[in-house]
Amino acid sequence: MKKALITGITGQDGSYLTEFLLKKGYEVWGIIRRSSSFHTGRIDHLYQDPHNQPKLHLVYGDLTDGTNLASLMSEIAPDEIYNLGAQSHVRVSFDIPIYTVNTDALGTLRLLEAIRSGKRKVKFYQASSSEMFGKVVETPQNETTPFYPRSPYACAKVYSFWQTINYREAYGLFACNGILFNHESPRRGETFVTRKITRAATRIKLGLQDKLYLGNLDAKRDWGFAADFVEAMWLMLQQDKPDDFVIATGQTHSVKEFLDEVFGYLGLDWKKYVEIDKRYFRPAEVDILQGNADKAAKILGWKPKVTFKEIAKLMTDADMDIAENEKIIKEKGNKK
Repeated sequence: MKKALITGITGQDGSYLTEFLLKKGYEVWGIIRRSSSFHTGRIDHLYQDPHNQPKLHLVYGDLTDGTNLASLMSEIAPDEIYNLGAQSHVRVSFDIPIYTVNTDALGTLRLLEAIRSGKRKVKFYQASSSEMFGKVVETPQNETTPFYPRSPYACAKVYSFWQTINYREAYGLFACNGILFNHESPRRGETFVTRKITRAATRIKLGLQDKLYLGNLDAKRDWGFAADFVEAMWLMLQQDKPDDFVIATGQTHSVKEFLDEVFGYLGLDWKKYVEIDKRYFRPAEVDILQGNADKAAKILGWKPKVTFKEIAKLMTDADMDIAENEKIIKEKGNKK
């Protein structure tokens, strides 16, 4: 039975990847940060399933603690490592740049060092980001497009990208970068624009909220489905040779288009409810990101399955369930 170690297991991608690997028969170990509150909501259904308990393990650790990471590597002896842990919010990275770099950049270096200093052959996946392209020099972007990062988050990801390649070439590590473009799902964090929209739209529909405040509505992104993208991560580590791959749908849509899909699906006109708040603009904007995943299609045999419209509908349906439950609780409280 193969063992996989996942950083960021409680996040959107971590939860989908865990599901995927468990179905493949893996034993999965996930690193979680110690906190006074539980943040395992996305994987509770997996952890509480008696069929998974012998195969799913959670251990405390942190990408800022290299000694702990090396110890965990020795104890767990994984066959594959998926580094998904990060301070992943681009706008927030401007507010906490040092923490972002310590986690997202140096955290990757600590993992690579732990692998290098260990005796076991381990395959390593690094979650790189389309944000590295930033102020794009060509469209669409592929594996040879130069980077032009426009945030502390993107700069940290560029550092990790090149360190992964450096350790691959200098020490012979099986280390891959997945340059993933935006990928969404009902498990997306509520501070990310797509989930912020579906969460607010459903609450507005049920009379629980009046307004939605957003930043740049003209920003265009290549939006895919998270569950599709984690399969690409796994496929990279099943190849004979390590390499780097862009994972994307090849199609772009603006924030306005996402608003059209979600509010239109609910029979609402978003223009009546959405207001612009300058606090949500980035100091340095990224106007358009569009990926060319031809290499992944050719070598990995990977292609996206879920469309933009389907993603919007899936997320809206899931958030409508949450909003309906919220309304029931509120009405019960009002009757007391």
